[in-house]
Amino acid sequence: MAEVKKTELLRTSHSWDGAQLPAFPQDDAEIIAIRYEFPPGKKLDLHHHDVINFGYLVQGELTIIDIHGNVKVVHEGEAIVEMVGTIHHGENNGAETAVLCMFYVAPKGTPLSVLHPELPAD
Repeated sequence: MAEVKKTELLRTSHSWDGAQLPAFPQDDAEIIAIRYEFPPGKKLDLHHHDVINFGYLVQGELTIIDIHGNVKVVHEGEAIVEMVGTIHHGENNGAETAVLCMFYVAPKGTPLSVLHPELPAD
């Protein structure tokens, strides 16, 4: 009988842009898991996160661009730690739907994202 295979995908205390993650919340915490499906050509609005979040790209390719122009392309099968406090957006420039599973650790009731409609999208 085959054994269970364990592969560590990521272990870090920094987001993809190299910034140190904030201290873990001391309040009652929630763990939230969300599956996002980005159709080809779809782009999220500019936003930032006030909470620690990380994910795994199940399918496709996803490009993340921060407000300073830094770019991270996440490929199928890769894990990513999102930025906390930095404005950014994600977009699918590929030909297939990108499927991203994200996990958030937050004090109860804290918004997972904060939109920035006051900023130009491009």
